[in-house]
Amino acid sequence: MQKLLQDIKNQEYSQVYLLYGEEDYLRKQYRDKLKEALVDDGDTMNNHYYEGKDTKAEEIIDLAETLPFFASRRVIIIENSGWFQKGGDKMAEYLPTLPDTTYFVFVETQIDKRSKLYKAVNKQGRISEFAHQDEQTLKRWILGMLKKEGKNITAADLQFLLERTGTEMANIKTEMEKLLCYTLNKTEVTKEDIEEICTKRVQNQIFEMINAIADRNQKRALDLYYDLLTLKEPPMRILALIGRQFNLLLQVKELRKKGYSPQVISEKTGLHGFVVGKYAKQAEQFKTRELREALEACVEADENVKTGKMNDVMSVEILICKYSNKC
Repeated sequence: MQKLLQDIKNQEYSQVYLLYGEEDYLRKQYRDKLKEALVDDGDTMNNHYYEGKDTKAEEIIDLAETLPFFASRRVIIIENSGWFQKGGDKMAEYLPTLPDTTYFVFVETQIDKRSKLYKAVNKQGRISEFAHQDEQTLKRWILGMLKKEGKNITAADLQFLLERTGTEMANIKTEMEKLLCYTLNKTEVTKEDIEEICTKRVQNQIFEMINAIADRNQKRALDLYYDLLTLKEPPMRILALIGRQFNLLLQVKELRKKGYSPQVISEKTGLHGFVVGKYAKQAEQFKTRELREALEACVEADENVKTGKMNDVMSVEILICKYSNKC
């Protein structure tokens, strides 16, 4: 990212850029920064955008060969083409012959570094990866937004905010905008403000549901399930998230048994470091056998729905009742 910013600052650009990675917010932000830098204000004749796997390389190449109209550059942005996984060979062969007046910006979520197009861009242009940011980076970013508005927050409440919003920057940005409006006349953001205004993610409710199941609090577990249904969450998505939760708990439990540190557990499971402790605590409420059985029950519930033995709402309800039963 620093090299990309340096290009923009110095106005010395590569002819080909690849922006990729799972962090949508940063990927799109830098796509727009590049577009703003490369394209003159109001120039719609030499600025082109293509999206999707139906994008045809032949059409792009024909356009790339066309001289810009009363401008120094023709800029072509291609997003989510899938060419960096398969189908990009024709573009890879074309890049070495790219006219001096044409600039490409490829924007992808996932890529294969073994692909011909990736190797061609790596040889000829600039590649920037935008991965999910770590906990400390996200906290600094949030604190920066709060400082700009003259607001403070305690370390504990900042941690709670991050747990509430999750780690996707686009979602954090949206929730921060709501929070800043809500606390317009305050200098301190509190846990109560966060609880009042920030949307609770589905994953958080699933976590609470599993807690209720572990506590054998059947009413609480079912109430959370019915809340999700009221919010139009599909029962099969809820089932998939319950299964994912049990699977993560099983992984955390087994890794802790082997003596792995929270950092290693975070790396092996893909969980952010700040939630590993919560998962470890929740995993302690279950025996390994119970977690394995719960996973099998999720698979069985899914199969019952797909084979027509049971409707989706009831299938998930029975699963919740079975594992939150006090008997």
